[in-house]
Amino acid sequence: MIKSMTGYGRSEYSDERLKISVEMKSVNNRYLDMNIKMPRQLGRMEAQIREILKAYMQRGKVDVYITCEDLAQAGRTVRYNSKIAGEYLARLKEMAEEYGLDNDIRVSALSRYPDVLTMEEEPLDDEELWDCLRHALEMAADQFRAARTREGEYLRADLLKKLDEMEAHVAYITERSPQMVEAHRQRLEARVRELVEGSLVDESRIAQEVTLYADKICVDEELVRLGSHIKAVREALDKDEGVGRKLDFIAQEMNREANTILSKSDDREISDHAIELKTGVEKVREQIQNIE
Repeated sequence: MIKSMTGYGRSEYSDERLKISVEMKSVNNRYLDMNIKMPRQLGRMEAQIREILKAYMQRGKVDVYITCEDLAQAGRTVRYNSKIAGEYLARLKEMAEEYGLDNDIRVSALSRYPDVLTMEEEPLDDEELWDCLRHALEMAADQFRAARTREGEYLRADLLKKLDEMEAHVAYITERSPQMVEAHRQRLEARVRELVEGSLVDESRIAQEVTLYADKICVDEELVRLGSHIKAVREALDKDEGVGRKLDFIAQEMNREANTILSKSDDREISDHAIELKTGVEKVREQIQNIE
């Protein structure tokens, strides 16, 4: 089943210590453009993250947001820098002696001086971190793919309806074209008989003119190719793979055939159907832009 390039997925996964949240959303794009925003501590795992996500998507501009929370706060410790504290005390003592001031420094005040006490995070265990992250990624990606598949079903139904309408116009033009040639032959005969009333009519000359006219307006090849393209689109819509680029190319070919049919038209009714046919092709092309 085809998939839309528009999707959304979100998940949370936690164990005794970690909670990881993943959110992803996408819009149309010609290629796969993945933008991942995550905490610095996960940066070393970016290649692995991309490898997992590529299994769920082929095209689209995808934004991925990852957050990581240490539930136990076990990885954070307070570090005391005695050397820095000693430097502060020495300088404060010098100031007190130089200006005759009381050295009233207390531990509580000294601890607030820059770099005396610092909060440091101990690195998380990579195996535990990756296991938690992988579960969160896969759950969000499953939702993301399901959303794209649901939207793809709507796109498929809409495209099939548009293809039915296009086939109806193709069928009408196919049936109407021979009638145009016959009508032209009758008009040509009537006009010639008016001009040469009482004289013999050169049937071979009329046949030649009709043949030239038929060649000029003939769209048999274009109609056959257009019908083949419509069939190819139907077949592609039933495939469970990324077919957006292929369908985009077929739509361009369909547009070319529709333009040729319209340019060769010498009949108002055929022109009307050719215009509707071209409009239908444009609508199909617009929808195809949404397919992965």
